[in-house]
Amino acid sequence: MVDIRIPIGLMFTIIGVIISILGIFTSSDTVMYQKSLGINVNLIMGVLILVFGLVMLFFAFRKKNKS
Repeated sequence: MVDIRIPIGLMFTIIGVIISILGIFTSSDTVMYQKSLGINVNLIMGVLILVFGLVMLFFAFRKKNKS
């Protein structure tokens, strides 16, 4: 049986890594983050998306206890 959590987890993990890297490399650009009151939204949302993807992958690959 195919578990939908694996492709969803992979997709969110890859997107989270890309957005986090973008946030890291653009952290010194103050003009870019002027509209968001100086908050690096790319880094914050990238990390949150990455964590969500990793949680999905964790639940997809964990061993199920058969009773």
